[in-house]
Formats: sequence, C-alpha cells, structure tokens
Amino acid sequence: QLSEDVERVSENPTEEREGEMEVHEDSSSVILPDGELGSTTPSLRFSKTCLKNVFSVILLFIYLLLMAVAVFLVYQTISDFREKLKHPVMSVTYKEVSLYDAPGIAFYPGKARLLSCKHHYYDHIPPLINPGQPGDIECTTQRINYTDPFTNQTMKYALIVQGPRDVKKRELVFLQFHLNETDQDFSAIDYLLFSSFQEFVSSSEKAKFMKDCESSYSSWKFSGGFRTWVKMSLVKTKEEDGSETVEFKQETSVVNYIDQRTEPRSDQLFFVVFEWKDPFIQTVQDIITANPWNMIALLCGIFLALFKAADFAKLSVKWMIKIRKRHLKRTRQVTNHIS
Repeated sequence: QLSEDVERVSENPTEEREGEMEVHEDSSSVILPDGELGSTTPSLRFSKTCLKNVFSVILLFIYLLLMAVAVFLVYQTISDFREKLKHPVMSVTYKEVSLYDAPGIAFYPGKARLLSCKHHYYDHIPPLINPGQPGDIECTTQRINYTDPFTNQTMKYALIVQGPRDVKKRELVFLQFHLNETDQDFSAIDYLLFSSFQEFVSSSEKAKFMKDCESSYSSWKFSGGFRTWVKMSLVKTKEEDGSETVEFKQETSVVNYIDQRTEPRSDQLFFVVFEWKDPFIQTVQDIITANPWNMIALLCGIFLALFKAADFAKLSVKWMIKIRKRHLKRTRQVTNHIS
C-alpha cells in the first residue's frame, strides 16, 4: 500500500500541488490547534511501516538461521560420506547350487597307506567287511612330490583325492587308511582342502600348484582309531582389487571306532568322511554404504536453499532501504506541507 501511494503521488505531482494549494487556502481561513494538523494519518502510516520493518528483520534472522543450519548439514554430510568411505560394510550373499566344482583333498599320510576310497550317496555308509584290509579304490586320485614351500628343502609326499560334487544326493567320500607302526605317541594324518580338483589336474606345474595351495590354505588333522566326519562349506571373498579368494569352512565330528577284529593288533586305522554341509556358496565382499549420487542430490538441495535464502535476504535489505527512503521522503513532504 505504501508503494502504491508513493507511486501514485510520483505519477500525479500536479494533483498533489493542487491539494496543497487548497490546504493553504483553507488554513488561511481556519485556525487549527497546535499538533492536530497532520498528526493522525502520518502516525498511522508510520506504525504500519514500523511493523513491516520489524517483520522483515525477523524474517531476515530466520533465513540467516536456516542458512546456518544448511551450512552445518553440508559439513555433516561430507563428514559422514568420508567416514563411510573409510569404513566399508561387509556384505554376505548366498548362492544355491545343485553341483559343486569337485574340491581337491590333499592328504599327507606319511607312512600310512590308503586301503579304500568310495563315493556314497544319501549319507549311507555300509558296514566295513574287512577293516584293515585293502579294498576298492573308486576315487580319482593322484600322487605328487614337491618341496616344502616354507623351507624349500624338505620333500613332501601328497595324495590328492577328488572330493564330492552332488550336494542334492548328499554325495560323500569315505576313505580308510592303515598305519602299521608309528614312532609317535599320537597318530594323525594331515590334510588340506583346495577349491578345484580340475584346476590341479589341468595345471602344467602341479608341484608349484600344491606349493601355492599349502601357502594359501589351512591344514587340519584327523586321528587314528576314530571315524571323522568333515562337513564342508565354501566361502568366496571378493577383494578391493576385484580378485576373488576361496576358502573352506568345516564342521568336524568324531566318533569312536570299535575295533572288532579278533586278534589284538598294534596297527592303527584311520576313517574319514567328506561331505558338503549345504548347497549354498557364501560370497563375502566389502561394500560402501555411502551413495555419492544421494550426497550430490542433498548438497544440490542445500546449496539451492542457501542461494534462495541469500537472495531473499538481499531483496529484504533492499526493500527495507527503499521503504526507509520513501518514509523519509513522505516525512519531508509532510513537513513542507505544514510549514
């Protein structure tokens, strides 16, 4: 309203001069009390202008507060993003398969001898007919000698056996070893698992392949005089450089073997069973929960709010200055009119 009044006055200066002449003429004939002339209308207009100025200042402070909050949000968002980049989250996924790639089982029997090896299904292992005597070896096996990867001097003898594949039929591999005598108080056979028996077969340098496997995988033991069940699960880990490593997790249960042979013997029998725990391959990888696109969108919104607030503050200041100039101009006009 103030701006419309000022524009109307500025557009019609002749009418204002005519009104002033009429007021002068009236004032010559009528004498008004002191302070009554021009006291009502200017004070009302001054109060409205004052309220508008106060309201503008309050709005300006509110937008300055919002700008401070936006700056804090920008800082917090960037800090959270950098923190999430430094600390990725481990993601675990499971993939179900019906057939595994047959793993390789490397045995280090020492003086022990393999008596029998068979594949069975549905967890059914028939009773042993002639325990301690050579039986059928129906597994795919290979024998290899290579130097110890840690000493590079000791020769090691390994017996490589193809592991089970069909997880739906609960395929398992049952092996029997025999050790005639031992110089130790406790008898055990070392073994390790690696991911693919086919890779070992197709490898041109099998000795180097086994040295790498022994350096990368952990080894376990199973004892004589017991039947040891080994349930395997496969874990694949994706590294930051894109490479993939494979390792085995296993659950082992041991059952005492009751030797029912008639004659007392000093030899030692070893029985071990390998089977898959479940049909799920576990894949582990590190993922970064911070999404750069979400952060960019949030920052864009915050910066737009900042620019909008700054623009509003600038316009508010200009509007207050303009209103102040108009008020001073009208005050001078009223003063001139009274004088």
